[in-house]
Amino acid sequence: MSAVSTGLRVALFAACYNDTMWPGTPIATVKLLERLGVKVEFPRRQTCCGQIFTNTGYAAEALPLVRGFVETFAAYDAVVAPTGSCVGAIRHQHHELAAASGDAELTAAVDAVSPKVYDLSEYLVDVLGVTDVGAYFPHRVTFHPTCHSVRVAGVGDRPQQLLKAVRGLTFVDLPRQEECCGFGGTFSVKNPDVSIAMATDKVRHVRETGAEVLVAGDNMCLMNMGSVLARQRAGVRVMHLAEVLASTEEDPA
Repeated sequence: MSAVSTGLRVALFAACYNDTMWPGTPIATVKLLERLGVKVEFPRRQTCCGQIFTNTGYAAEALPLVRGFVETFAAYDAVVAPTGSCVGAIRHQHHELAAASGDAELTAAVDAVSPKVYDLSEYLVDVLGVTDVGAYFPHRVTFHPTCHSVRVAGVGDRPQQLLKAVRGLTFVDLPRQEECCGFGGTFSVKNPDVSIAMATDKVRHVRETGAEVLVAGDNMCLMNMGSVLARQRAGVRVMHLAEVLASTEEDPA
């Protein structure tokens, strides 16, 4: 692994739930990118992307967040986020909300900013052109491709490419990985019994792999599955992709 510098102005979009509940993930993202020679800025004006409002039918309430997002990040060449879910919402929902509002200026601003927003795995593989990020993580790992990251953001197998290049890591495919973990944003609140049943099915497959660590690119999905793993005392940790890639545990060899 060699340092890569793009010379571009890069911003971190932490995502509100990471900033509030899992600050270790955006911290790991910055640590990783800076190790690769990327200078990262954190605009303090950033808030929520508005997805939770949009998904529950509150388009009018989401619109100020769309406006705030483009105003905050318009000056940057790239915006990197450790959340495929929010990246998918920004790319698709922001345009729809702006267009529906009839504000042509906002729509144009959204269309200028959205293509510059990347999921962390996309930025590493597609922009920096690296899969070996210099990480060392000597554990047996399986990966859950979250629904929004795959079906909306379209990150494909980039996270798996990155994990397979980590020194010391043993990667194990997750059976029936295409199935939802049951979180689904407000779905888990409105349909808790169904959500837990889905998470329990997913956890059964995680345990079949014999993995020590379950990794994903969205912390809310990890929370849903992690709660079941904890109640079952399965002995399986959950970690965000950024935290694994930022790891440089000393190689005893």
